[in-house]
Amino acid sequence: MSEKKSVLAVGAHADDVEFQMAGTLSLLVKAGFEPHIMTLAKCDLDSNEMSRQKIAKIRDQEAHRSAAVIGAVYHPAIVPDMMIFYENMTLRKVAAVVREVQPTIVLLPSLNDYMEDHMNTARLVVSACFVHAMRNYVTNPPRDMTTRDVFLYHGQPHSNRDGMRNFVIPELFVDITTEMGVKLKMLECYESQWKWLKETQGMDNFLDNMRRSCAELAGKAPREGIQYAEGFRQHTYIGFSAEDGDPLSLALGNKISRRH
Repeated sequence: MSEKKSVLAVGAHADDVEFQMAGTLSLLVKAGFEPHIMTLAKCDLDSNEMSRQKIAKIRDQEAHRSAAVIGAVYHPAIVPDMMIFYENMTLRKVAAVVREVQPTIVLLPSLNDYMEDHMNTARLVVSACFVHAMRNYVTNPPRDMTTRDVFLYHGQPHSNRDGMRNFVIPELFVDITTEMGVKLKMLECYESQWKWLKETQGMDNFLDNMRRSCAELAGKAPREGIQYAEGFRQHTYIGFSAEDGDPLSLALGNKISRRH
C-alpha cells in the first residue's frame, strides 16, 4: 500500500470548502498531506445578469485559483446548480473521485444545514466513501476499488447553526488562527460572489461573515486563547476503515482541542 497521505475536501458549491474547511486544509498541507478539493454544483445560477454558461465558467476559474493558493488539485463540478440529489449517476461520479484520490481524510459538509444541496452533498460523499472497497460497484468513470482506510469529518453548518437554528457544537475544534490569512486569500478568489450574496442572501461582506463565524466558534472551544477556529464532527469508522482512528488529530497535534 502506498504511504501517500491525501485529504479530500468536498463542498456543494465553489467557496463552500473555503468557508468551512480551508484553514484545516492549509494545516494538513503543512503536515504533509496532498490536498484535493471537489465541488459538486456548477454554480450556473449564481448571477441574475450573466448567462448560466458564463457564470459557470467564471465560478470554475475562481475555484481553480483558490485551490492553487494551497497547491490543491481541483476536481470540477459535475451537476447543474440546485440539482444535487442523492441519486445513482451523481453517486457514481463522486465515488470515482474518492477512488482516484484514495484519501486518508475526507472533509465534508454537515448532514444538517440550511440548504438541501449541502446536506445531499454530505450524503453522497458518505456513500461514495462507503463503496470505495466494493469491487463490483462501478464508478463513472470506472476506477479500481481501494482498500485504504478512510476517515470522514463533517464540517460546521453555515453560521454554525443547523436548519432549525440550533448552534452546533463540534467534537473537534481546529485552531486556524495562523491560517486565517490563507483562508481569506482563498475566499477572496470568488469575486463574483460579492454582489450575488448581497442580492440573494443579504450578506454585505462574505469575508467578514466568515471571520465572524470562525471567531464565534473559537469562543466555544475548550482551550482558551484561540482567535479563529473551524469545527468538525467525526463520522463512524464502521464501513470505512478496519479500525477506529482519528488521523486528523494525529496530523494536527496541538492545533486540535476536543470537546469532552
